[in-house]
Amino acid sequence: MENTQQRVGVIGGVRIPFCRNNTAYADVGNFGMSVKVLGALVERFGLHGVELGEVAMGAVIKHSSEWNLAREALLSSGLAPTTPGITTARACGTSLDNAIIVANKIAVGQIEAGIAGGSDTTSDVPIVYSQRLRKRLLAVNRAKTPMEKLKTAARGFSFSELKPSFPGVAEPRTGMSMGDHCEKMAREWHVGREDQDRIALESHRKLAAAYDAGFFDDLVVPFRGIKRDGFLRADSTMEKLAALKPAFDKTSGMGTLTAGNSTGLSDGAAAVLLGSDAWAAKRGLKIQAYLRDAEVAAVDFVHGEGLLMAPTIAVPRMLARHGLTLQDFDFYEIHEAFAAQVLCTLRAWESADYCKHRLGLDAPFGSIDPAKLNVHGSSLAVGHPFAATGARIIATLAKMLEQKGSGRGLISICTAGGMGVTAILERP
Repeated sequence: MENTQQRVGVIGGVRIPFCRNNTAYADVGNFGMSVKVLGALVERFGLHGVELGEVAMGAVIKHSSEWNLAREALLSSGLAPTTPGITTARACGTSLDNAIIVANKIAVGQIEAGIAGGSDTTSDVPIVYSQRLRKRLLAVNRAKTPMEKLKTAARGFSFSELKPSFPGVAEPRTGMSMGDHCEKMAREWHVGREDQDRIALESHRKLAAAYDAGFFDDLVVPFRGIKRDGFLRADSTMEKLAALKPAFDKTSGMGTLTAGNSTGLSDGAAAVLLGSDAWAAKRGLKIQAYLRDAEVAAVDFVHGEGLLMAPTIAVPRMLARHGLTLQDFDFYEIHEAFAAQVLCTLRAWESADYCKHRLGLDAPFGSIDPAKLNVHGSSLAVGHPFAATGARIIATLAKMLEQKGSGRGLISICTAGGMGVTAILERP
């Protein structure tokens, strides 16, 4: 197959306001939220009846009936029904991964345009029967006669089988939650409570200022009467944050992660439109920025590495391919799963020992200008519906680059399972 490498443009993105779970979107679910953002993207860019090469949407927490979520949602979006869809999941990196999937197809000429996005709800989680009851029900289904079915259903039955099973929040390999793992990282990198709270406060202040300035007017589509993110606390203060109790390590007296400096359980969806220069020009659409490259990495968190440290490895690999340094960027979008994770990442890149022995670098990767980090706020203030965060960040960063007129932006997203997804956006 001939390789016809071409640039991949980010044309624009939309999202609904992100909300706390069990609030405004409690009864909407992944399908409803996905249809809303896809429909809004179709409306914004005049894509009614248009056939795209791919729609890649994902969800981390979804029902088994949502196995074909992307295809089903696009069929209700206004796109041509001949548009294919793929449903994916890589934890918190899902929709950035989807952008990589679509971008790679555009780059080699397989398709001309596509949509990448994601949705997640922690309000409508899949609740399943116990393993014993599932086996019993399957056996009943296999039984031939009504009497055999009755005997199979009753044989050895215990009411304890009726106890439902909820999705776990712990890492299967360690039994520890992401917050527990991040507490270990914070101790390893000597990240204190005050520094974490300051990151959180800045996130809220920046997001509130961006809303007030109208930055999100074309990025956030009102939904269910909500116009701004439900996590935003414009009146937050260091004193209010300091009053919160530890959310994970509650007994040792050393816990530093709280509900204020950690992302909360969220509902929401986001999507971005990607296309080649020729496709965009044909439809009269402007390119905001170009997706230049991406990198995914993983760490051995089971045997001691920090669960959320994989981006520290992915970013240097990606930049080395292009002869770039960490300082060669105008904007940095580091997903705020926890304020501690952001700080651990920055300290690792500043550490000569870590950079030498883990990253194989001759010198520290270096520091970044804090004024260029998460300029309009990030997940601590916005919220974090797992599969939607990547698309949110791409759309935000692309618009920032368009407003600046030129420049380069770095995206870094840590994920459950000890992985990291990173990317470079540019505007020549």
